[in-house]
Amino acid sequence: MSFIEYGDTIKDGDTAIVFLGHESMFPVKVQHGTVTQTKYGVIRHSTDLIGKKYGSKVTCSKGGWVFILHPTPELWTMNLPHRTQILYSTDISIITMMLELKPGSIVCESGTGSGSLSHALIRTVAPTGHLYTVEFHQQRAEKAQEEFREHGVDHLVTVTNQDVCKNGFGVSNIADAVFLDIPSPWEAIGHAKSALKAEGGRICSFSPCIEQVQRTCLAMEEYGFTEINTLEILLRVYNVRTISLQIPDLGKAAEDNSGTGFDSSNPSNQGSPGANLQQGTVQFKSGVPLREMVGHTGYLTFATKS
Repeated sequence: MSFIEYGDTIKDGDTAIVFLGHESMFPVKVQHGTVTQTKYGVIRHSTDLIGKKYGSKVTCSKGGWVFILHPTPELWTMNLPHRTQILYSTDISIITMMLELKPGSIVCESGTGSGSLSHALIRTVAPTGHLYTVEFHQQRAEKAQEEFREHGVDHLVTVTNQDVCKNGFGVSNIADAVFLDIPSPWEAIGHAKSALKAEGGRICSFSPCIEQVQRTCLAMEEYGFTEINTLEILLRVYNVRTISLQIPDLGKAAEDNSGTGFDSSNPSNQGSPGANLQQGTVQFKSGVPLREMVGHTGYLTFATKS
């Protein structure tokens, strides 16, 4: 199993996604002799998972069923164990596009955190690119390295435990792009410039506060970066549902109904458009935004090495 090379069959040691519904799923490490509890009953790895195809419908001990999905960076972002705040697909998609990443790209990242963006970057630069990721916290760095190994992508990533603001990324003049998600990104701009290739390399800094953005932009200008711009990506989800609106009284409804011989007492006319007109309302499908949704996540500041 690998996050970048999709297989058909579930094997011992794989990481799989147990899908109960769009709002309910979780990752599980497949191990011979192990069982996983769900609200639909027990899943026995030896008999229910190992050897089955990814996407299979598995019946649990209580008679309910789940789907077993192959892991992807998108599914991992939704289900990973949170060691830090993470980036979600909305920001990740614009980051990979604006940094102009492709297979073969060399990327430097700090900090690694829970590895949400890291998995997406690795999938984007595979099979010949490489990710150099730096994490200040030792336990988080060790856990990220363990996950990369379990997910079959450790040959595409180098994890370093150090302070990027003091010691940099450990590479010079090779990176096509640099990503910063640290409390004081302005202190790492000089090291980012050193890691980037001679010219044309791209940098992105993620910061939740506009004061951080201001200081980072000043540092980018000081180090000669150009094309500096800041974006905020907001996701707005809509529900499609039937709503009723009152028809405005234009003074012609009674005349039109009498001219067509409409009889509201006739049962056959109850479901017709005229019935809605007689009642003064009309129903139709409409997109309605959610009452509560995720708002501001952070500002993305991009620039180019001149």
